[in-house]
Amino acid sequence: MKFHLAVNLERMDAGTCMMAVRDHTLELVQMADKAGFEVAWAAEHHALEMTIAPNPFQLMTWWADHTERIRVGCGVANAAYWHPINLAGEAAMVDLLSGGRLELGLGSGAYQREFDRMHPGLPQPESYKFLQEMLPLVRELWKGDVEHNGDKWQFPKSTSCPKPVQDEVPMWVAARSPITFDYAVENDCNIMCWPLTMPFSEAEKYRGQLDESIAKAGGWTGTFALMRHTSVYDNEDDRAATMGAIRNVLGQFGNLMMKKGDVVNGFPDRVPLEELEGNVRVEPAMLEENLMFGSPETVISKLKAYEKLGVDAFIYYASMGLDMEVQKRSMRLFINEVMPEFA
Repeated sequence: MKFHLAVNLERMDAGTCMMAVRDHTLELVQMADKAGFEVAWAAEHHALEMTIAPNPFQLMTWWADHTERIRVGCGVANAAYWHPINLAGEAAMVDLLSGGRLELGLGSGAYQREFDRMHPGLPQPESYKFLQEMLPLVRELWKGDVEHNGDKWQFPKSTSCPKPVQDEVPMWVAARSPITFDYAVENDCNIMCWPLTMPFSEAEKYRGQLDESIAKAGGWTGTFALMRHTSVYDNEDDRAATMGAIRNVLGQFGNLMMKKGDVVNGFPDRVPLEELEGNVRVEPAMLEENLMFGSPETVISKLKAYEKLGVDAFIYYASMGLDMEVQKRSMRLFINEVMPEFA
């Protein structure tokens, strides 16, 4: 099993120093680089302090400039917010500046609140159509001149400048629905999925959808990656800090997913935990069981279950509003006590 890191610049309140957040994020990426993590992933979100990532390609370039081996991934760019020529050029520039370390992930977005601001009038469930038109078009733009007269974009003959350094840039799709699994497999893309706070059975469901898509396509040689919030702890204080942080951030996440509450100066109101429903579940015992939380021994056991399921890469999702020092202690425990079991 390979290991990836997903980390955001995040502030849960206005009192948190942005420079400290910046430095902390880079420190985690550098720790992952030295430990042999394969990819560091940057998200795309807008006007939200809990995920400060208006342009993931900037973060990826910065990370690459301060690391040696780790690859830098866009996890993921929302296809509906970009023009294909712009996206192809920005991504290829990262590949050039990083010396060929780009991993490009595309997705359909999550929060209707963002669509209302970034692409007014577009319902989030319809955004997969932009993804499906964007992905093959970016590949064509990387090859050379192409004229496009599609449903979502039209432009005369053009190409990406620069071109990627890699002969073939690894492409990823964020998938949860069968139609997206089918599309990713048909287009030879790697797949990343996030079961949110759902139990292991949700990961089993995704694996089943992937297997069905592979059977339809007659084969697939991609990577199946799964992301979970992760915190490894060996004392009760860090355990309590983890549970408090994840429940706090889920209150904000529930606001965005359920469209309850306001967002003031980038900070979402916290939805009362008893009002959360559906994919946003917050019972402490359930969270500790479902997420990648626990002692090194517990986390090893959980990871082995995912490995047996057929997860090729585990994405260590570090960001949940957790105290920065606790985050670093968790990373050290993961690197020193968990990863050696999967060498």
